[in-house]
Amino acid sequence: MGQKQSHPQLFPGDIVEYPRNKYFSHFAVYYGERDGVPYVAHLTCRDSDSKLPLFGRALRSEVKLDPLELLGKKYKVNNMLDDSFSARDFHNVVKPAIDDLMGREVTFDILFHNSEHQATLFRYGVKKSEQIEKIYEYIMPAWKKLFAEKKL
Repeated sequence: MGQKQSHPQLFPGDIVEYPRNKYFSHFAVYYGERDGVPYVAHLTCRDSDSKLPLFGRALRSEVKLDPLELLGKKYKVNNMLDDSFSARDFHNVVKPAIDDLMGREVTFDILFHNSEHQATLFRYGVKKSEQIEKIYEYIMPAWKKLFAEKKL
């Protein structure tokens, strides 16, 4: 009998989702192995001591390579846009894009450029965050009402 795998098989370019709580996840792109250790590329704040970026923004962020399980033991492959967009070639497009951004300052913005936006940008060439879109579904009706009542 085959052994049950506790983690999914990963391929370079896969989007890896790390659930953080009931509402949010952190996202990364599987980069491959270095000396037998699997690595992911992800957008992270340089100022690691601050859990929440000020006003949802962190000016000192960067794309970093870290061991897969350093970001969490619980993760899954979530290539969420495969039905809508083609995945870009990892070795010719995604890997060079990751390598180019590593170490450079990038602005993290929870609404417009978070780890999910960065992961989908690498894999598909499209910035998209489904978790933020879900939040907008709840916020927009309330905002529309406030705008109509001229309270916002």
